[in-house]
Amino acid sequence: MWVWFKSRAIFRPETSPSRPYSFGESDGPPMARRLEEFSRRLASNLLEAELRAACARERLGLSDSLFANLTWVFPDRSLGPELDRVLNAGYLRGADLWHIACALYVTRTPRDIWFLTLDERQRLVAAELGFRA
Repeated sequence: MWVWFKSRAIFRPETSPSRPYSFGESDGPPMARRLEEFSRRLASNLLEAELRAACARERLGLSDSLFANLTWVFPDRSLGPELDRVLNAGYLRGADLWHIACALYVTRTPRDIWFLTLDERQRLVAAELGFRA
């Protein structure tokens, strides 16, 4: 089963990418257990920028091996149709909108992908679009 990973949780630099660590968020440990269930983990490359910024903010080191178990999604065209589809399901800010649009880009059937996020608004919009959230 595939999972789309986007989260406010970040990974402990000294652990594998399947072990998210969240800054003061109680959902981090359950998210780590959940991620271990999936055979393939997909993410928009924007996640890398988000994780690097969070680690810099918290003065944590970050190893590129952290991303070893992620398959990056790099759209090769405008995501206009996907962005519109997401916004029709509910308003999201730019980065959250981009993550869901990228997830739509990789599948014709959202129910085939779990969309994991600690952001409640993003989770609701993903579920409205048919993702398992």
